[in-house]
Amino acid sequence: MARTVRVVSVVGKKNCGKTTLIVALAQEFTRRGLRVATVKHGSHPARLDDEGTDTWRHFHEGNADRVALVSPEGRVTFERHLGAVDPMAVVRDVMTDMDVVLVEGFTDASIPRIEVFRSAVHDAPRYHADHPCADQWFAMITDDRAIDVPFPTFRFNDTAWLVAITALAWDHAMQLDA
Repeated sequence: MARTVRVVSVVGKKNCGKTTLIVALAQEFTRRGLRVATVKHGSHPARLDDEGTDTWRHFHEGNADRVALVSPEGRVTFERHLGAVDPMAVVRDVMTDMDVVLVEGFTDASIPRIEVFRSAVHDAPRYHADHPCADQWFAMITDDRAIDVPFPTFRFNDTAWLVAITALAWDHAMQLDA
Protein backbone atom coordinates (compact mmCIF):
# COMPACT_ATOMS: atom_id res chain seq x y z
CA MET A 1 0.00 0.00 0.00
CA ALA A 2 1.37 3.44 -0.93
CA ARG A 3 2.11 5.71 1.97
CA THR A 4 2.58 9.47 2.04
CA VAL A 5 5.17 11.15 4.23
CA ARG A 6 4.77 14.89 4.79
CA VAL A 7 7.95 16.93 5.13
CA VAL A 8 8.19 20.48 6.46
CA SER A 9 11.17 22.56 7.52
CA VAL A 10 11.67 25.02 10.35
CA VAL A 11 14.32 27.64 9.58
CA GLY A 12 15.76 30.68 11.29
CA LYS A 13 18.99 32.14 12.50
CA LYS A 14 20.97 30.90 15.50
CA ASN A 15 19.23 31.04 18.90
CA CYS A 16 15.85 32.12 17.54
CA GLY A 17 13.79 29.15 18.75
CA LYS A 18 13.88 26.61 15.89
CA THR A 19 14.38 23.64 18.21
CA THR A 20 11.64 24.85 20.55
CA LEU A 21 9.20 25.04 17.62
CA ILE A 22 10.28 21.61 16.30
CA VAL A 23 9.64 20.11 19.75
CA ALA A 24 6.23 21.81 20.02
CA LEU A 25 5.21 20.67 16.53
CA ALA A 26 6.41 17.12 17.21
CA GLN A 27 4.40 17.03 20.44
CA GLU A 28 1.28 18.36 18.71
CA PHE A 29 1.51 15.95 15.76
CA THR A 30 2.14 13.07 18.20
CA ARG A 31 -0.86 14.17 20.28
CA ARG A 32 -2.89 13.85 17.08
CA GLY A 33 -1.80 10.21 16.75
CA LEU A 34 0.78 10.68 13.99
CA ARG A 35 4.24 9.14 13.74
CA VAL A 36 6.82 11.94 13.77
CA ALA A 37 10.52 12.01 12.86
CA THR A 38 12.99 14.88 12.78
CA VAL A 39 16.10 15.73 10.78
CA LYS A 40 18.53 18.28 12.23
CA HIS A 41 21.06 20.18 10.10
CA GLY A 42 24.41 20.35 11.82
CA SER A 43 27.18 22.67 10.72
CA HIS A 44 29.95 20.70 12.41
CA PRO A 45 30.74 17.00 12.86
CA ALA A 46 28.60 15.48 15.58
CA ARG A 47 30.22 13.50 18.37
CA LEU A 48 27.54 10.95 19.12
CA ASP A 49 29.68 8.17 20.48
CA ASP A 50 32.47 8.06 23.06
CA GLU A 51 35.96 7.26 21.88
CA GLY A 52 36.96 3.73 22.84
CA THR A 53 33.45 2.24 23.11
CA ASP A 54 32.77 -0.87 21.08
CA THR A 55 30.58 0.97 18.59
CA TRP A 56 33.17 3.76 18.23
CA ARG A 57 35.83 1.13 17.53
CA HIS A 58 33.61 -0.67 15.00
CA PHE A 59 33.09 2.60 13.12
CA HIS A 60 36.46 4.35 13.50
CA GLU A 61 38.95 1.49 13.79
CA GLY A 62 37.05 -1.14 11.83
CA ASN A 63 35.91 1.38 9.21
CA ALA A 64 32.46 -0.20 9.08
CA ASP A 65 30.13 1.72 6.79
CA ARG A 66 27.22 1.35 9.21
CA VAL A 67 27.05 0.46 12.90
CA ALA A 68 23.86 -0.03 14.90
CA LEU A 69 23.69 0.16 18.68
CA VAL A 70 20.56 -1.48 20.05
CA SER A 71 19.37 -1.14 23.64
CA PRO A 72 16.09 -1.76 25.47
CA GLU A 73 15.18 1.95 25.08
CA GLY A 74 15.88 2.29 21.38
CA ARG A 75 18.54 2.14 18.73
CA VAL A 76 20.96 4.43 16.97
CA THR A 77 22.77 3.90 13.68
CA PHE A 78 26.11 5.45 12.76
CA GLU A 79 26.56 5.65 9.02
CA ARG A 80 29.31 7.06 6.84
CA HIS A 81 28.16 9.79 4.58
CA LEU A 82 30.55 11.26 2.09
CA GLY A 83 28.68 13.74 -0.03
CA ALA A 84 26.28 16.60 -0.10
CA VAL A 85 23.86 16.66 2.78
CA ASP A 86 20.32 16.31 1.45
CA PRO A 87 17.51 16.13 4.00
CA MET A 88 15.15 14.51 1.49
CA ALA A 89 17.66 11.69 0.93
CA VAL A 90 17.61 11.04 4.67
CA VAL A 91 13.82 10.99 4.64
CA ARG A 92 13.75 8.56 1.69
CA ASP A 93 16.45 6.33 3.20
CA VAL A 94 15.20 5.95 6.77
CA MET A 95 11.93 7.76 7.45
CA THR A 96 9.35 6.55 4.93
CA ASP A 97 7.37 4.82 7.67
CA MET A 98 6.60 8.17 9.34
CA ASP A 99 3.57 10.39 8.84
CA VAL A 100 5.43 13.69 9.31
CA VAL A 101 9.12 14.59 9.16
CA LEU A 102 10.15 17.91 10.67
CA VAL A 103 13.42 19.23 9.26
CA GLU A 104 15.38 21.78 11.27
CA GLY A 105 17.51 24.07 9.15
CA PHE A 106 18.52 23.39 5.54
CA THR A 107 17.47 26.92 4.51
CA ASP A 108 18.52 26.33 0.91
CA ALA A 109 16.68 23.01 0.49
CA SER A 110 13.48 23.16 -1.51
CA ILE A 111 11.17 22.17 1.34
CA PRO A 112 8.10 24.12 2.52
CA ARG A 113 9.09 26.09 5.60
CA ILE A 114 8.16 28.03 8.67
CA GLU A 115 10.61 30.64 9.89
CA VAL A 116 11.21 31.51 13.51
CA PHE A 117 12.46 35.09 13.80
CA ARG A 118 13.31 36.97 16.97
CA SER A 119 14.08 40.64 16.47
CA ALA A 120 15.54 40.63 19.97
CA VAL A 121 18.32 38.34 18.66
CA HIS A 122 18.74 39.26 14.96
CA ASP A 123 18.21 42.35 12.80
CA ALA A 124 16.35 40.63 9.95
CA PRO A 125 14.72 37.30 9.16
CA ARG A 126 16.17 34.81 6.67
CA TYR A 127 13.18 35.39 4.40
CA HIS A 128 13.51 37.98 1.68
CA ALA A 129 11.69 38.17 -1.64
CA ASP A 130 14.90 37.50 -3.60
CA HIS A 131 15.79 34.30 -1.73
CA PRO A 132 16.04 31.40 -4.25
CA CYS A 133 13.46 29.47 -2.20
CA ALA A 134 11.25 32.45 -1.28
CA ASP A 135 8.18 30.62 -2.57
CA GLN A 136 8.74 27.84 0.01
CA TRP A 137 7.95 30.03 3.05
CA PHE A 138 4.36 29.62 4.25
CA ALA A 139 4.44 30.98 7.82
CA MET A 140 6.54 32.87 10.35
CA ILE A 141 6.46 33.07 14.10
CA THR A 142 8.05 36.22 15.46
CA ASP A 143 8.23 38.85 18.16
CA ASP A 144 8.39 41.63 15.53
CA ARG A 145 5.02 43.36 15.22
CA ALA A 146 6.21 45.44 12.24
CA ILE A 147 7.27 42.53 10.02
CA ASP A 148 5.62 42.53 6.60
CA VAL A 149 5.80 39.25 4.68
CA PRO A 150 3.43 37.72 2.10
CA PHE A 151 2.37 34.80 4.29
CA PRO A 152 0.76 34.35 7.72
CA THR A 153 2.70 35.57 10.74
CA PHE A 154 2.12 34.60 14.33
CA ARG A 155 3.35 36.19 17.54
CA PHE A 156 4.96 34.16 20.28
CA ASN A 157 2.39 35.46 22.76
CA ASP A 158 -0.64 34.49 20.61
CA THR A 159 -2.72 31.89 22.39
CA ALA A 160 -3.52 29.59 19.45
CA TRP A 161 -0.39 29.83 17.30
CA LEU A 162 0.67 26.21 17.78
CA VAL A 163 -2.66 24.78 16.59
CA ALA A 164 -2.73 27.16 13.61
CA ILE A 165 0.90 26.54 12.61
CA THR A 166 0.46 22.77 12.96
CA ALA A 167 -2.53 22.91 10.59
CA LEU A 168 -0.58 25.07 8.12
CA ALA A 169 2.40 22.72 8.32
CA TRP A 170 0.20 19.73 7.55
CA ASP A 171 -1.47 21.53 4.62
CA HIS A 172 1.73 22.96 3.11
CA ALA A 173 4.14 20.08 3.76
CA MET A 174 5.85 18.44 0.81
CA GLN A 175 4.18 15.10 0.19
CA LEU A 176 6.55 12.28 -0.57
CA ASP A 177 5.06 8.98 -1.74
CA ALA A 178 6.94 6.24 0.06
